[in-house]
Amino acid sequence: MSETEIGRGKRARLAYSLDDIAIVPSRRTRDPGEVSLSWQIDAYRFDLPLVAAPMDSVTSPATAIAVGRLGGLGVLDLEGLWTRYEDPGPPLAEIASLAPETVTRRLRDIYAAPVQPALVAQRLAEIRDAGVDLFVIRGATVSAEHVSSRAEPLNLKRFIYELDVPVVVGGAATYTAALHLMRTGAAGVLVGFGGGAAGAARQTVGIHAPMATAVADVAAARHDYLDESGGRYVHVIADGGLDRSGAMVAAMACGADAVMLGTALARATEAPGHGWHWGREARHRELPRGDRVRVGTIAPLAEILRGPGRTADGTTNLFGALRRAMATTGYTDCKEFQRVEVVVPKQSGPSAD
Repeated sequence: MSETEIGRGKRARLAYSLDDIAIVPSRRTRDPGEVSLSWQIDAYRFDLPLVAAPMDSVTSPATAIAVGRLGGLGVLDLEGLWTRYEDPGPPLAEIASLAPETVTRRLRDIYAAPVQPALVAQRLAEIRDAGVDLFVIRGATVSAEHVSSRAEPLNLKRFIYELDVPVVVGGAATYTAALHLMRTGAAGVLVGFGGGAAGAARQTVGIHAPMATAVADVAAARHDYLDESGGRYVHVIADGGLDRSGAMVAAMACGADAVMLGTALARATEAPGHGWHWGREARHRELPRGDRVRVGTIAPLAEILRGPGRTADGTTNLFGALRRAMATTGYTDCKEFQRVEVVVPKQSGPSAD
């Protein structure tokens, strides 16, 4: 494990972002048509290793269904605008029109409306047309050992055991945290903390996990848990800093089974954020750790995911790029691709991002 000295009394582990690494071609190449991007978690099989982030600027019931039809998994935020408002159109439009100096205050007010159980049931009924039931527990960081003297914490292991559907949980950013989450019975672990375009955790609380290192660490936990459990495979889903196809390819190369996309999908013409992107951290009542950011609108969702690409900047035809990268390095499926050689170019050091 590489470390560097911060000062006489402190050393730090070197860590790398997805932009710090690159994949290396091998002696063999493949026809892109022979590459499979399919992903199976529990009993569910997807054409693309994709989860659309449960963020109001990304996923509505309509876009969740659209993502499903395009081969991925759409996840709706059940504590978002669609379960607080019968018609979330007006608050979405208002958020998109807010002046920068008023965004945080108004987000707090807009999200102060209570979650309505009837709307939760209604939205679930809408998106179940896509035919898949998975439960996602997503936070900035999720621990299997939360300690509180004020309230009894959720027993994650019992909750997952008693639920009838597979559970994906996270974020986790270290080997140990991920291993503990795997032991709860989760079907998948989300990897990341504060790496997304709309996050500001590093600026506000000084916490950050460079994604290449985080994914590789959690992939190592998956390997060790596979042995510990006698063969139970827990999926690693990279979540954060994946706004372009090159970063997505790097995450898969570091050991991810799938990716959760936020910013990349917020750019779609169908996205409910109208070219803006924000997460739940931006509306925290005491310490906002995120912003509403302008991402623009570039193409329909189908072109962002499957192409054809409109530009050479990695924002469209994301999975066409993954397919091409796998073909160029000689791999035919995503699990095999986790073995691809990676390098850290000499001009790159440990990431500051």
